[in-house]
Amino acid sequence: MKDKFFITTPIYYVNDRPHIGHAYTTVVADTFARFYRAKLGAENVFFLTGTDEHGTKVAESAAKKGLEPQAFADEVSAEYKNVWATLGVSYDEFFRTTDPRHEAIVGEFLTNLYDRGFIYKGTYKGWYCVGCEKYLSFEEIKDGACIQHPKTPLIEQEEENYFFKLGDFSKKVLAEIEKDDEGAAADFKVGPAERRNEILGKIRQGVNDVSVSRPGVSWGIPLPWDKNHTVYVWVDALINYYSATKIFTDKNGSGDGKSRERFWPADLHIVGKDILWFHSLVWPGLLLASDLALPRSVFAHGFFTVDGQKMSKSLGNVIDPLALVAEYGVDATRYLLISAFTFGSDGDISLEKFKEKFNADLANGLGNLVARVAKLAEKLDKNPVEINSAANFLPEVEKAFEENRPDKALDSIFSRVKTLDQKIAEQTPWTKEGEELTALLKSYMEELLIIGANLSPFLPATSAKILEIFTAEKITKPEALFLRK
Repeated sequence: MKDKFFITTPIYYVNDRPHIGHAYTTVVADTFARFYRAKLGAENVFFLTGTDEHGTKVAESAAKKGLEPQAFADEVSAEYKNVWATLGVSYDEFFRTTDPRHEAIVGEFLTNLYDRGFIYKGTYKGWYCVGCEKYLSFEEIKDGACIQHPKTPLIEQEEENYFFKLGDFSKKVLAEIEKDDEGAAADFKVGPAERRNEILGKIRQGVNDVSVSRPGVSWGIPLPWDKNHTVYVWVDALINYYSATKIFTDKNGSGDGKSRERFWPADLHIVGKDILWFHSLVWPGLLLASDLALPRSVFAHGFFTVDGQKMSKSLGNVIDPLALVAEYGVDATRYLLISAFTFGSDGDISLEKFKEKFNADLANGLGNLVARVAKLAEKLDKNPVEINSAANFLPEVEKAFEENRPDKALDSIFSRVKTLDQKIAEQTPWTKEGEELTALLKSYMEELLIIGANLSPFLPATSAKILEIFTAEKITKPEALFLRK
């Protein structure tokens, strides 16, 4: 078992307000953090999230609102913090790339590579996507437009950049990923398998050096040795994972200067598949060049559509996570997000399916089960359950987390909910009395305590309520666990 666990989400670009896609990634990461805190102790887990606040897009968006970039970043960053607080996201640090301490570390990090000859000045010519804030490869362009931003015109640019010698390190990264082949021990894993194979294929085709700076971008971190260039926003963003272990900032934005260096390297970077290239090649390449340990694992989840269509503002189908919370409550929203589809695969989200799933799994499922057992247990003079090791996680739950499949862990718990429901229907405890009834109710309550404890990473408030109900000296029927508002 690990002795520490360092998990990260991507830091979200402040050009975009928090939507259901950001919420999905962050809530899933939160389940990992909560699981490992229960296993290792809170002091041995570091859960990092935050916002990426530099770049051309941020400056342009700020100008459209009549704001300075920093004021705009402050505003959007606060929105993310609000949404995460509402969803019960238990991050240990909310990192912002405009933190002056981070800017200093980025400068030191890149200066080290420049001094060692791994960064050089050159000229780049290609098609640049403002939406992606990067030059595009041939594979990323379709019908003359960016695949991710088909309505954003591409810009053909030729400019002086500083480049990192990624080509020199790509074979080393390849070798590290390939160690994960069957029977080999690997310190650096990329998953799921489909994404790993995709990355391996791209690296084997050959890798070019990558830009680490751009000239003429005012909103960014200046290169220490050439103030006419600012650090390329993606490089700035990646280094946040390292900076966050060197400095400490609490949830209120203040800090005492302590570092979290013992957490390095990250045990799990959770990312969307669109940024897997940066995290599985560019980032490890920069780390190898810096003689720093690679992350243990990078895992990319898929994209999802909404009612079969790509989520987009123009279609009006961008789902606000706060609207889901307003309708279903916090824990139900967490459940609907995590259980929507296989973690790591593409999937479709439907608001209609959310309603069906809420009713079937939560209101009429777990919620009704807890209420039925509690009502029957009201007949007992005293709680017959001896509280012992109910907080232990089930083997199938532990295994699912080890496989980076929190959705699978949640499914296994709700499978027990259905099994217990069927058992009660077959045993008809409402027709029993005396010791026979007590024995049946004791077994039901013990199973619900196991279910409640194992739900703690996913539905923390619901878990606490279930444990409170069935560890009370005298059982009373509780208020409904799940109600639509």
